[in-house]
Amino acid sequence: MLDIAEQLHRWVEQGRDFAVATVVAVSGSAPRRPGAALAVDTAGTAVGSVSGGCVEGAVYALCEQALSDGRPVLERFGYSDEDAFAVGLTCGGVIDILVTPVRVADPGRPVLAAALAAAVRGEATALARIVAGPEELVGRAVAVRPDGTRYGGLGAHPDLDRTVAAEAGAFLDAGRTGTLEIGAEGARCGAPLTVLVESAVPPPRMIVFGAIDFAAALVRAGKFLGYRVTVCDARPVFATEARFPDADEIVVGWPHEYLARTDVDARTVLCVLTHDAKFDVPLLERALRLPVAYVGAMGSRRTHLDRQARLREVGVPEGELARLRSPIGLDLGARTPEETALSIAAEIVAARRGGTGAPLTGAHTPIHHDGTRPAQPIGAGIGSTS
Repeated sequence: MLDIAEQLHRWVEQGRDFAVATVVAVSGSAPRRPGAALAVDTAGTAVGSVSGGCVEGAVYALCEQALSDGRPVLERFGYSDEDAFAVGLTCGGVIDILVTPVRVADPGRPVLAAALAAAVRGEATALARIVAGPEELVGRAVAVRPDGTRYGGLGAHPDLDRTVAAEAGAFLDAGRTGTLEIGAEGARCGAPLTVLVESAVPPPRMIVFGAIDFAAALVRAGKFLGYRVTVCDARPVFATEARFPDADEIVVGWPHEYLARTDVDARTVLCVLTHDAKFDVPLLERALRLPVAYVGAMGSRRTHLDRQARLREVGVPEGELARLRSPIGLDLGARTPEETALSIAAEIVAARRGGTGAPLTGAHTPIHHDGTRPAQPIGAGIGSTS
């Protein structure tokens, strides 16, 4: 539900009752991942999506039901070979969806409100909710911040709160959303539990080095993909807000010096478009030693070979050189800045999701590379209609 935090936070502030349907687990090919949510308020307004359209109508009805009777419901939707037009995922996947009422008088609403408010402010937070277990515990939640601060509780036993908070903190550190299974002994409630942990973290960074025309298009593509985009160039005449109105930050300075002092993490992508050895070599020498998600550099194949030779001369080992995506981008036959930005963005997505970059037509690889693991078994659950 944190993926639609802005709208839900607004509903909380307005004092509205609503129900939220959240994808808990996925098996096979499915368009949305765990944590994806659809919410419906008492006026019938719907926001978000759990399936890209496959089962939205049925989930909408479940939200209305939850608002009416005040009970959570866990439902499984999947493809039916016997009736492909029945309610289900015709793409062949299976998804488990938890529908939870969130009404003004509900005791758990303040916990959800705190998590939503933190997510809207761009603060890292994890929301852990019981999605399967004893009826009285399903839907209970605890919110966890990076410093270990907790809001709310699961209500079974203090040890359970501590266990779930620690696990949620680990999910938050990794920026992950998923489920965890807790055995009856660990749950301290006489029955096993399934807990969904949703992580809301600040957007990942894209740093574009080189304030050229291709960079402006890449900034727009980066914003579209959800990155916080910085443009860095040593030349103040080019690194201006007028040329990069979509950038979150513009830095005038030598690229390698800026990279040495700024914060990066395992989700950061670095795009080197400077196309000049005096900038490229010291920048890439540092960049390739950082634990970032992607390092790409623009240039012809001749430039690439020259760049590799220069990097070897300054002592960059072959293992680090192998991380460099150069020439940057996928082979789309791109010509314009916009087409080039698309090729770079496509390579970044492929690297992030484990894609090959090959056409899907005629291929036998999974369409959703991060959705091939079976859904965690969560059983029928309390209040399930399946």
